[in-house]
Amino acid sequence: MSTESEVTSVCDLAVAWDWEYDADFTAALERAIRGKGMQFHSVSHGNLPQTLQLVQSNRLRFRAFLDRASDTDERFLPLAQGIRLTGAMPINTHEALRHAADKATMHLEFLTSGIEVPYTIIVSPYNERREIELSLTDLARLGRPFIIKPANTTGGGMGVILGAETLKDVIDSRQHHKNDKYLLQQKIHPDQLDGKVGWFRVFYVFDTILPCWWHPEFHHYEPVSTEEIQRLGLQALEVTTRKIQEVCKLDFFSTEIAAARERKFVVVDYVNETCDMRMQSKHPDGVPDAIVIKICESIAENLKSLLR
Repeated sequence: MSTESEVTSVCDLAVAWDWEYDADFTAALERAIRGKGMQFHSVSHGNLPQTLQLVQSNRLRFRAFLDRASDTDERFLPLAQGIRLTGAMPINTHEALRHAADKATMHLEFLTSGIEVPYTIIVSPYNERREIELSLTDLARLGRPFIIKPANTTGGGMGVILGAETLKDVIDSRQHHKNDKYLLQQKIHPDQLDGKVGWFRVFYVFDTILPCWWHPEFHHYEPVSTEEIQRLGLQALEVTTRKIQEVCKLDFFSTEIAAARERKFVVVDYVNETCDMRMQSKHPDGVPDAIVIKICESIAENLKSLLR
């Protein structure tokens, strides 16, 4: 049995990642962490076996851990589980991630917390109940077209239908993910604000809130300026995002908020618990580089304080 004295290396933050497009974000985060005088360890497919062996033999210990891999690649699970057992501080706890990933749960908890959400009908999994009871009144209230989305299987828009029209669309969709609940959701039509579509992707990272204009069709980001927040009355973006964090308990996430008629701010995509951090300088639909850098700096600044 290894003892604490046998630990040969202690690192402040480890990031596990398995998506090739995370390389730039990981590199930016490493620069921010090292810029604060802390040590950084990147874990990808190339060094996963070696890192796992070092952690399991207690020759390498991490003080904090950001897991962007084990939910999509089970080969990273032993590492994530082993690091949790060492008491490393997680950026987003495993429990909070699982809780936030269920859109049906988030919908109900948002309602309870007074967060504005679209009219939604939650349908039980096909394997639990094959028949669904939807009245013409229910369908009419949803409007046409409406949105169909699985509660837990929506990474990258997987399984989401944006232009559903009929009960048959619902019946067919449920059979794609038979063990998942489904949300039937009213489609929100955003206002035009200063010539832009009133749709926003807002990032939350350790109490820092970074709102961006986000076009729901073209997925183009643009940072929201302080002047725009004041002039267009967008303060609700921060207020709503803080309420969401109180519900989901995540340290780092994004959410989508639409400014609907009469300046009613509606949360249209509840919690994205693993944010796409591709940089706009390389990908037209990526996050503005300045926002990515601010996210990395916020993580570094907070870890510097929390790990004292």
